[in-house]
Amino acid sequence: MRVLTRFTPALALATALVSALATAPSAAAGRAAPPPAKTPEAVGWGGAVASVDADATAAGIEVLRNGGNAVDAAVATAAALGVTEPYSAGIGGGGYFVYYDARTRTVQTLDGRETAPGTAGPDLFLENGQPLPFADAVTSGLSVGVPGTAATWERAVRLWGSRSFAEVLKPAERIAERGFTVDQTFRDQTAANEDRFRDFPATRALFLPGGAVPAVGSTLRNPDLAATYRQLGRQGTRALYQGDLGADIVRTVRRPPVDPAATRTVRPGKLTAKDLRGYDVRRQQPTHVAYRGLDVYSIAPSSSGGTTVGEALNILERSDLGRLDATQYYHRFLEASRISFADRNRWVGDPRFSDVPTAQLLSQRYADSRACLITPDHVLASPLAPGDPRHPATGCATAGTASAEGHEGPNTTHLTVADRWGNVVSYTLTIEQTGGSAITVPGRGFLLNNELTDFSFTPLTPGVPDPNLPGPGKRPRSSIAPTIVLKDGRPFFAAGSPGGATIITTVLQVLTGRIDRGLSLEQAIAAPRASQRNAAATGAEPAFLALPQRAKLEAIGHLFTDAGEIGAATGVERLPDGRWLAAAEPVRRGGGAAAVVVPAR
Repeated sequence: MRVLTRFTPALALATALVSALATAPSAAAGRAAPPPAKTPEAVGWGGAVASVDADATAAGIEVLRNGGNAVDAAVATAAALGVTEPYSAGIGGGGYFVYYDARTRTVQTLDGRETAPGTAGPDLFLENGQPLPFADAVTSGLSVGVPGTAATWERAVRLWGSRSFAEVLKPAERIAERGFTVDQTFRDQTAANEDRFRDFPATRALFLPGGAVPAVGSTLRNPDLAATYRQLGRQGTRALYQGDLGADIVRTVRRPPVDPAATRTVRPGKLTAKDLRGYDVRRQQPTHVAYRGLDVYSIAPSSSGGTTVGEALNILERSDLGRLDATQYYHRFLEASRISFADRNRWVGDPRFSDVPTAQLLSQRYADSRACLITPDHVLASPLAPGDPRHPATGCATAGTASAEGHEGPNTTHLTVADRWGNVVSYTLTIEQTGGSAITVPGRGFLLNNELTDFSFTPLTPGVPDPNLPGPGKRPRSSIAPTIVLKDGRPFFAAGSPGGATIITTVLQVLTGRIDRGLSLEQAIAAPRASQRNAAATGAEPAFLALPQRAKLEAIGHLFTDAGEIGAATGVERLPDGRWLAAAEPVRRGGGAAAVVVPAR
C-alpha cells in the first residue's frame, strides 16, 4: 500500500516531477522511480479528480490544469485507467457516463454498454440444452460484447468537451509508452488470473512479462496500447467500428488465439464487423428522484443502478434516518435494499427489448406501497416477491413469485471529476470480470470484455418472466450507478463505485451516510459496508461485522456473511466557499487517489 500524504502546493509540483519519472523507462531492469503519491482526500480550487489510481488522477488533473473541462478530464482519466487498471476497464469494455452541465444546469447521460451480437439468442450460453459452466462462458469469445467505451469517450468529448479527442488521449498514451509502476493490487489481480492469462499468448506476453507475475515496484509498459490510442486520436473511433482495429477485434473473438499447449476449451464468439458498425452510444435522460429536498440523478436502464438506488431512497424518504440510532439506520437501509432488489430482479432489463416500468419504479407512490413492509423489529423473509409498479397496492403487498439474482462480476472502476466552471462527471466503466475474458487483442494492447455473462443464461426463476435473457443487439443488465446530487440546481456532490451488484448498495450507503447521517464525503466512502440484495443473508465487510450494532441486528433477524472488500468508491463535493473536495478510498483496492488543480493552503 502506498503512503497516504496530504496534498500541498509544494507537493503538487513534486508529484508532477515524480509522475514524469515514474512513467519513464527504468534505469534498472524491471524497476521504476516511485509512483505518484496517493491521498484519499484533497481540497482546493480549479477542479478535482478522484479515481482508484494516482497516475490516472494525475492525467485528469493535467488536462484540467491545461484548460480542459470536466468531460475532457474524465476521458483522460478513463483512458489512463485503461493502462493502469486494464483488468477493470479499457476500450475493450463499456460503461455509463453521467454529466452535469453548469451552463444549462441539466444532467445528461450516455449509455455506452456493450451489446450482444446480432446472431445472439436466448440460447447463447446453452449447449445441448444446458447452461455452460460460468467459468467456461467467461473465458471465451462467446462472452464478448461489442465494446462501447471508445465510442462513449469520443461522443462525450464531441458533445460537451473543449479539447480534441486526440489531445485528451495523450496523457494515457504517454503512460502506456513509458510504463507505470506495478503496485500490490495490480500484482494480486494478475496472480489471481495467471492460469487464464497463460493460455493466451498475447495476454501472457503483456501481463506476465518474462513468464512471471510482475513484481511490485517494477515497470509495466504497453507500447501496443499507446499505438492504439494514437490511432484512435488520428482516425477517431471509426478505426474501431469500421476499420482495421475492429477487424482485429472480430478476428480475435471468432478465433480466440489460444496457446496450442493449453488444456482449456475456449469457445469462439459470434461477433461480426456488422455488429461493430451498428453500435451506438445512447444519449438518454437520467433517472431522477427528490430526496430530502435534493435532486438525485443517475443512469437509466439498461443499467438497474439508477432505478434501484432511486427506489430505495424513495422507500427511505419516510424514515428520519438522521434521528434513528445506528441499529435502526442499518436495519432500514438493508430492508430498503432488499425490497428494491426484489423489484430490480423482476422488472429491469434493456428497455429496447423489455417494457421496463422506469417511471413507476421511481414514483414515490410505489415506494410508499413497498416501504410499509418494513417494521422496526422484524426482517423480511427473502427472497421477497416483487411488487407491481404499474399497479401499486393501497396497502403493503407483493405480487407474484420472487425473482432470483443473476451473476455479475465484482470488478469495475469509477471516477469522478469537476472543473472550475462547475461541470461534473460521474463515470463508471468496466470489462466485467477482473481480467475480463482474459483475451488480449494481439498487437493492440487491451483485454476484451466478458460482459455478455451479465445476461441470465436461462430464466432464473421458472415461470417468472426474465427481462435479462440474451438477445440480438441487446444490452445485458448492469448495476452501475454513477450519481450526481444537486442542491438548488447546483452540484452538491457526486459519487459512484465498482463492485458488480454491490455497486447499488455501496452508492446507497454513501448517499445516506452523507445526506442523513452527518458523515463527510470521505467518511461516507470509508465507512464499513454491507450489501443486502434480496437474499437470506447480507454480505458484509469484516469491519461491518465487527460493529457493536451487529448483535442487535441479528437479534431482530438479520443474518450476515463475510463478503470481503465491497466496492472502491470515489466522489467530489462542492464546498460552500466554492472549493472542490475530492475523496477516494483510504484502504480498499490499495487506496484511491484524490487531487485538485490548486490545493487549498
